[in-house]
Amino acid sequence: MTTLTHFNTPISEPINAQILQLVVDHLSEISAMEIAPSNLLYSIYQYAIGFEVHLYLQALDGTKGIAVELMVATDDQDPQKVTGFVLYLPVKDDPEACGIAYMAELSSHRHLGVMQAMLQAVTRRYPHTELTCSVSKVAAFQAMGFQVIGTRGPQVLMNTRDHSTDGLMGVLDVASVYQSTEVRQIHTYLLQRNGKKAMLDAEKKRDRQIDQLTAKAKAFVAQLND
Repeated sequence: MTTLTHFNTPISEPINAQILQLVVDHLSEISAMEIAPSNLLYSIYQYAIGFEVHLYLQALDGTKGIAVELMVATDDQDPQKVTGFVLYLPVKDDPEACGIAYMAELSSHRHLGVMQAMLQAVTRRYPHTELTCSVSKVAAFQAMGFQVIGTRGPQVLMNTRDHSTDGLMGVLDVASVYQSTEVRQIHTYLLQRNGKKAMLDAEKKRDRQIDQLTAKAKAFVAQLND
């Protein structure tokens, strides 16, 4: 069985660490571009997206001026073990709306209804919930009450209603993470280890992947609307 806990204030360090580990371990699913471990840029995105989530978890203390909430699943057999999380952003001027920013569950707990339970808990709080996902996951989210309303970059845009909220959602500017000293250091290390050509090839591969996923998402939504 799973226990769900809602947070809108800072979390303990053990929970924080397990959430960040979930992000690192499930990066391909969390990143919109679905970057694969075989891509040489993978470790850069592990750090960068992990740091994005870290910044949002820090924002639970209210000092960053945006609303952040968290739904955490833990194992009843081992209450200290985080089995999944959903990090979502309430909409400032629409009390029924929120947008899901990041979510993941342990591979070992997939098919046990952890994600479904977390999303149900979120949508009970915010009946107008929006998320993005890959084409391959659309059916699973449809089964949880979401419907396709469009695309956002390489992903399909889904909502519990047939439209997005008109309200404003506060988000953090995470662009600086990708210009950080740490990211540059990882990139320099990868460049030294693999060479310039291999790194350029990895960037081209990533860009092709994004283009392909974007085209796939648009085609999928267009087919639904035919």
